Amino acid sequence: MTTASVLVEALSRGLPGGRVVTDPDVLAAMSHDDAEWAPAGPAAAGVRARSEAEVQHVVRTCADLGAAVVPRGAGTGLSGGANAVSGCVILDLSQMNNVIEIDPDNLLAVVQPGAVNNDVKAAVAEHGLWYPPDPASAPWSTIGGNVATNAGGLCCLKYGVTRDYVLGLRAVVGGPVGYGEAVRLGRRTTKGVAGLDLVGLFVGSEGTLGVVTEVTLRLRPAPAGTPRTVVGAFADLVSSGRGVAQITRRGLTPAVLELLDRACLQAVEDWKHLGIEADAEALLLARVDTPGDSGAAEAEAIAATMADAGAIWVEQSTDDAEAEALFDARRLAYPALERLGPVLTEDVCVPRSRVPAMLEQIAAIAARHGVRIATIAHAGDGNLHPLLITPPGDDAARAAAQAAFEEFLDAAIALGGTVTGEHGVGILKRDGMRRELDPGSLAMQAAVRQALDPLSIFNPGKG
Repeated sequence: MTTASVLVEALSRGLPGGRVVTDPDVLAAMSHDDAEWAPAGPAAAGVRARSEAEVQHVVRTCADLGAAVVPRGAGTGLSGGANAVSGCVILDLSQMNNVIEIDPDNLLAVVQPGAVNNDVKAAVAEHGLWYPPDPASAPWSTIGGNVATNAGGLCCLKYGVTRDYVLGLRAVVGGPVGYGEAVRLGRRTTKGVAGLDLVGLFVGSEGTLGVVTEVTLRLRPAPAGTPRTVVGAFADLVSSGRGVAQITRRGLTPAVLELLDRACLQAVEDWKHLGIEADAEALLLARVDTPGDSGAAEAEAIAATMADAGAIWVEQSTDDAEAEALFDARRLAYPALERLGPVLTEDVCVPRSRVPAMLEQIAAIAARHGVRIATIAHAGDGNLHPLLITPPGDDAARAAAQAAFEEFLDAAIALGGTVTGEHGVGILKRDGMRRELDPGSLAMQAAVRQALDPLSIFNPGKG
């Protein structure tokens, strides 16, 4: 087995000074993402790459010496997908953060993987354009990380997920091309079916097929008009889930349809003092961005549907400040709850008609294990995030939370859903994925990975 000193020396020979990280404390911070209790091994070294050529050198060196390469961006992942394995090189791409090109005529942008999601949004907005995918971590998460997990976010219901906006990419790969070679996949055109969809294969692959070094993104014109917000308050989570199912059944498609329970709202209010009164057990937040009279009619229909589903009260607003306070609460729910203790975050997704049933299962499982739980959801997508909160240092509570976590996965599968909607498999969902997928599907996926990475150096043990 190659020693860390030999690996560091070989890496350093082809990189400028300061790129290779060996300081134990810095390396430890680079060696994990935000997934609570996901194990991380001791990395041999880290590299803060600033160019594709440097990524190529790292991959070639690791292939020659038999070391694993674990790519990472901002480390905001919630499944352990960027966690170190023993003796690996952590390849930090966060400093490859340039917006290389914005092409307003063809509605596309070319960016490096370390570009932060919100920075890309701001850059294209200067040209009257919009990049829709918006995970709650958008102020910090990188495009490369979003591509790795096929990240979603608040706008997925109407506008889709990351995969829907990746036209092409460059990646440093191995296998039949040769370790350390860079390839261009995909295209810059709106349509194109030449060859297999290798871009779609890479998006969501969690760094297991190669290292993405450049992404070509599809853009949209910036939305016109003032969005309308519809808020419905419900006496319990299950009735809010019925509101979601009825909105879907009636063919209504708001730009955003989110769910927050009282625990989430209270945690955010205690932290940020946004002036939000949590007078119900759950809120449904809908945003309508259709302009003009059509948007007004759509908002009215959504409000009426919430009322029909049993909402205690329903309000509409075009007040940006008031609406943003509520959506800020949605985005801040996870860090607000983290202040209360370690948070184990779920990411199950079920057919939208089964949201009420999944909410019932979440409550029952939490009660059975005696765990404290808060729930947020991209409700319009059927993507639920029950958050399990444990007191610091309480091993019994931790064991109970982990058992509930696995039961949530089984409940989602039983309802025709999936164990992960947008956070990725990483380490935490590997067993759940095996329970969900057909054995033939698992065998085919293993064959693809073997063909593209026969040395198994790209983020092994993940996904």
